[in-house]
Amino acid sequence: MAIDTPLNSNTRQAQWLAWLPIIAGLAAMYVPSFTDLMRGIWSTDEQAHGPIVFGIACWLAYRKWPAMWQASEGKQPTPWGWPVLIFALLLYAIGRSQDILLFEIGSLIWGLSGVLLLNRGSAALKAQWFALFFMLFMIPLPGVVVDAVTMPMKMAVSFVAEHILYAAGYPIARTGVILQIGQYKLLVADACAGLHTLFTLEALGLLYLNIVRRDSLVRNVTLAILIVPISFTANVIRVMVLTLITYHFGDEAGQGFLHGFAGMVLFLTALLLIIAVDSFIQWGVRRLERRGIVMPREESAA
Repeated sequence: MAIDTPLNSNTRQAQWLAWLPIIAGLAAMYVPSFTDLMRGIWSTDEQAHGPIVFGIACWLAYRKWPAMWQASEGKQPTPWGWPVLIFALLLYAIGRSQDILLFEIGSLIWGLSGVLLLNRGSAALKAQWFALFFMLFMIPLPGVVVDAVTMPMKMAVSFVAEHILYAAGYPIARTGVILQIGQYKLLVADACAGLHTLFTLEALGLLYLNIVRRDSLVRNVTLAILIVPISFTANVIRVMVLTLITYHFGDEAGQGFLHGFAGMVLFLTALLLIIAVDSFIQWGVRRLERRGIVMPREESAA
């Protein structure tokens, strides 16, 4: 078996060499676009997740590369990749020329899909679907959509945070998205409870769902649905923690927490909630399997 190793190594090298022109073409198109993003919208607090999402998507694609190659081995590429690729190029041209980021960055997903179809067929696209889907979370959303959704979200988060803290005995009141606790006033900003934050937490939950794979369909569907309320709960906890720090330690401590640790607390809270909910769902699924309500994984696989 050892004599196959050089051949496998040469094969892998040939695979990468065959993709070099494609990589060069994609780099020529999208390096300027990503450079503009890094200098612009991705440098803001609301969109700072963009480059992280892109990096994770690239890692997911690299992780699936051997499985993709194996799944598409011996299968014919499909000409349906041409209309997909042409659509991606038109989308890119319009987005780049008219400064529409939704089109310009979104065209990358269509372009990669077309390239996979033309080179390796539909099996390759199927193998890489999650990496391409995950890239959706890096696309900057139109401002009109963000503004329309963010205000109701901020109102809901501030409403829940106010009522929980009031029930706990704190002197707190709310006017719109402004919380007043004691002598301090706090504005629930877009970065604390906006659409971008929800988008980022959605990406975190789906990434967890993809990496920590389970065989149970009930578990996967239930956890995917619960990611939205989990994200909302994490935002509420973040606002409550910031409010309590400001109340007990002063405005300076609250502002220091906001700029230093608020994001870390948000993601840690969301991750712990996802793990806790996942464990609870698994416990519930096992009980249903014991009672015969849900078919055990071994039998469903058979």
